[in-house]
Amino acid sequence: MRIWVDDIRTPPDDDGFWWWCKNSSEAIRLLVNAKFATDRGWVGSDDAISVMSLDHDLGGDDTSRRIVLWMCENEFWPEEVRVHSANPVGVEWLEGMIERYKP
Repeated sequence: MRIWVDDIRTPPDDDGFWWWCKNSSEAIRLLVNAKFATDRGWVGSDDAISVMSLDHDLGGDDTSRRIVLWMCENEFWPEEVRVHSANPVGVEWLEGMIERYKP
C-alpha cells in the first residue's frame, strides 16, 4: 500500500495505486487501521504500507506534522517515508523527525 498526503497535488502517475489523503485525519485513519491489522497479524507483505509521501501544508492550520507525531508516538512507520513539500521549514521539520525517530 502506498499513501500520498497532499491537499492539492495528485499522486504520481506511475504503475502503482496510491491512497490519496487530503488531510492529516484521513492519513492517520489509514495508519490506525493498518496498525490494528498488523498488530493482529492480518496484514501480509503485500498489504503493508510500503511508502508514504508527505506534503507539509494541508490547508488551513492542518499539516502533516500531526501524522509524523502519531507515527512517533505509536512507533508505527511505513517502510519508506518521503517528503515532497515545497515549504522549506516544513521539510526540515518533517525530515528531522523522520530521521530521528524512524527505526
